[in-house]
Amino acid sequence: MSENVFDVLKERGLIAQCTHEDEIRELLGKEKVSFYIGFDPTADSLHVGHFLQMVVMRHMQMHGHRPIALVGGGTGHIGDPSGRTDMRQMMTTEIINHNCECFKEQLSRVIDFSDGKALMVNNADWLLNLNYIEFLRDIGACFSVNKMLTAECFKQRLEKGLSFLEFNYMLMQSYDYLMLAREYDCKLELGGDDQWSNILGGLELNRRKDNRQVYGMTFTLLTNSEGKKMGKTQSGAVWLDANKTTPYEFYQYWVNVQDADVIKCLKLLTFVSMDEIREMEKWEGAELNKAKRILAYEVTKLVHGEAEAEKAKATAEAVFANGGVSDDMPTTVIPDVVGMGVLDMIAQTGIVKSKSEARRTVQQNGLSINDVKYTDVNGVVTEDMITDNGIIIKKGKKVYHRVVVE
Repeated sequence: MSENVFDVLKERGLIAQCTHEDEIRELLGKEKVSFYIGFDPTADSLHVGHFLQMVVMRHMQMHGHRPIALVGGGTGHIGDPSGRTDMRQMMTTEIINHNCECFKEQLSRVIDFSDGKALMVNNADWLLNLNYIEFLRDIGACFSVNKMLTAECFKQRLEKGLSFLEFNYMLMQSYDYLMLAREYDCKLELGGDDQWSNILGGLELNRRKDNRQVYGMTFTLLTNSEGKKMGKTQSGAVWLDANKTTPYEFYQYWVNVQDADVIKCLKLLTFVSMDEIREMEKWEGAELNKAKRILAYEVTKLVHGEAEAEKAKATAEAVFANGGVSDDMPTTVIPDVVGMGVLDMIAQTGIVKSKSEARRTVQQNGLSINDVKYTDVNGVVTEDMITDNGIIIKKGKKVYHRVVVE
C-alpha cells in the first residue's frame, strides 16, 4: 500500500479523535485492517449524516482495508442515547429487520461487498439470545457506573431522565466490539464524534476480557459553519432513499449549501482530489456556485448513480434557464386547486412545513407565483394563475415547485 489512508482522512479533515494516533497510523500503513462502523436501524433509510461514515468506509476500502458494516438488529431494540435529548421510540422486530435490509442496499452503492471485500453483520446474532445473569456477571462487572456517568452521552441526558434501558447501551456496543474482535479480528472501531464514550468502552472491554489491543477513531460530525447539524430541510431529513428525498431534491440540497460550507463538504463528502479542492478554495462569488454544482453532482452520483446525477443536473439547469420550468422539476398534483387559499396550496406542496410558515414567507416577500412576487396572504387560487406549465411557485432564490391541475 503506497499512500496511508490515515493521512488521506486527516488531510480532508475527517478525523476528530483517535485513541492511539501513532499506532493507528502505523497499523493502517503496514497491514490490511478489518474495521467496523455501526448503523442502528432507527428508520428505513440512511440519511446524509450516515453518508459521511459511508465515505470514510470507502476511503478505507480503497486503501485495502476491510469494512464491517454492523447493523443494530439487537441494539435497535434499545436505542442509543448519544446526541439525544429524549428517549427513542421502541420498534418491533419486523420493522427493525426491514430497516436493516434497506441499509444493506444503500450501503452497497458506496461500498463493495463482493468476494468478502466488506462484510455486513447484524448484532442481533449475539445480543438477542444473551442470558441476562451471565451477561451481568461476565460483562457488567467490567464497567464502573461512576465512570459511565461522566460520559458526555449520559451527562446531557441525566437532567431530563435517563432510563436504565438506555444506560445499558454502552455495554451492548462495547460487547459488539468484543464479538467482532473475536470473530473477525476487527482491530478498529470508527464512528461519529458523539460515539467517543461508547468506543472507549469497547476498547476497555477488549483489554479486560481478552487482553487484546484494539483502537478507536471518530470523525467530524457534519455541521455547517454555525455548528448546526447538516442534512435537515424544511420538510425534514435529507434521506438517501430516492422515495423519501428525490435525486433532484438531494442535488438541490447541496447546490444550496452556504458559501462558507462548500469547500468543507467537498473535502468530507466527495473524492474530488485535494489539489482540485485547493484550487477551488481560491474561488469567490459566482465561481463558488460552480463549486456547489460540482459538490451536488459528485454527492448525488455516489448516492444515486451517474444517470440520476446527470438528470438532476440537467433539470436544475433547465429550471434555472427557463425561469423555473422543467418537465422533471418537483411537481404536486392538486385536482381542485381553483378557489383554494394560496397559503393552503403552498403548504400542500411541502416546500414549507406549515400554512403558518407559508404566511411568513409571503409576508417577507419570499414567494413568487409564475415569476411574479406574491404578497396577498388571504388570496385564493384563480383560473388565470394556471399556465400551460401549471402554477410555478418559487420560494426564495432557488426553490422551485410546480402545481399541476388535473
